[in-house]
Amino acid sequence: MKLLTIVGARPQFIKAAAVSRAIEKTAGRATEVIIHTGQHFDANMSRVFFEELLIPEPKYNLGISGGPHGEMTGRMLAAIEKVILDERPDVVVIHGDTNSTLAGALAAAKLHVPIGHVEAGLRSFNRRMPEEINRVVADHLADRLFCPTPVAVENLRREGITKGVSLTGDVMYDSALFYTRMANERSSVLDRLGLKEGGYYLATIHRAENTDDVARLTNILAALEGIGQLVVLPVHPRTRQALGQQGLTSRNIQLVAPVPYLDMLRLENGARVILTDSGGVQKEAYFAGVPCITLRDETEWVELVDAGWNRVVGTDPGRIAEAVAWAESMDHGSAGRSLYGDGHAADKIVSLLLGDAPETERPA
Repeated sequence: MKLLTIVGARPQFIKAAAVSRAIEKTAGRATEVIIHTGQHFDANMSRVFFEELLIPEPKYNLGISGGPHGEMTGRMLAAIEKVILDERPDVVVIHGDTNSTLAGALAAAKLHVPIGHVEAGLRSFNRRMPEEINRVVADHLADRLFCPTPVAVENLRREGITKGVSLTGDVMYDSALFYTRMANERSSVLDRLGLKEGGYYLATIHRAENTDDVARLTNILAALEGIGQLVVLPVHPRTRQALGQQGLTSRNIQLVAPVPYLDMLRLENGARVILTDSGGVQKEAYFAGVPCITLRDETEWVELVDAGWNRVVGTDPGRIAEAVAWAESMDHGSAGRSLYGDGHAADKIVSLLLGDAPETERPA
């Protein structure tokens, strides 16, 4: 079976790495061709991931980035369609909810190639988010839907999608288990940045709803300054541009360039509290046993909120300050790990694609 994997953004590289390792275990029963759309073009957010995470080299790098959503997606659609026609895969595998995901789903569906969607069923119920549109369309086009949680399965059921749905667990947990050990052995990021274990907060801001809205970004910065303790902020390219327009003079916020994944895992595991608008970082905080504050008005990962490990606060400085006090009272390292499977989600996905395992909407 030939699988054509489409990736383009940092979270997708992490997900795809777990699935690629599972494909390698099949002794040739499944082979993989990787397309990198180029959606993330910064070297620290793209190329270094393939080197660091031991992901097979992409056969195709489309080099498509920048521009409005429609333009970017259209260019990707045309380029992916050509690759599908050349490669003739048995299944196109898409990950997550980016423009690369949407373009891959559309190209495969129009050419009548089966689609496997890793991380299917997530919903924020906010149609103003481009990611929400991407994931909804991708799910309705997909033939095999690999859900990380029971909530995701239920979301699909409510939309009338029950065929081809499987509860596999989360490949991000697979990757966290695999790479955290490596990060602890190899990463020297705490020494390089002069940080002490548990002696800093970690923040990430990258979503357009925060970086492109002056009021929201100003509120977030005010809240981070109000913490009064060291906040390490790896700066996404979009955020760097926005900060340049805003100006940042706070002494307790330490800006750093985007960090490779192993360094990010090490920073997450060493932080006292994590504040983020990233879906992936919310989960990684949980895996690390670090309280998380979500700088959005909603989250797809509602089970983290229900479990009392995550608070969704938007960008109001007062609510953020209250959440910081809550996070400081938490017992670090006490989070469970059962919400996202057993660490073998990728193996289950590949088994399902090969027909070795039946569909299941419930945990085994």
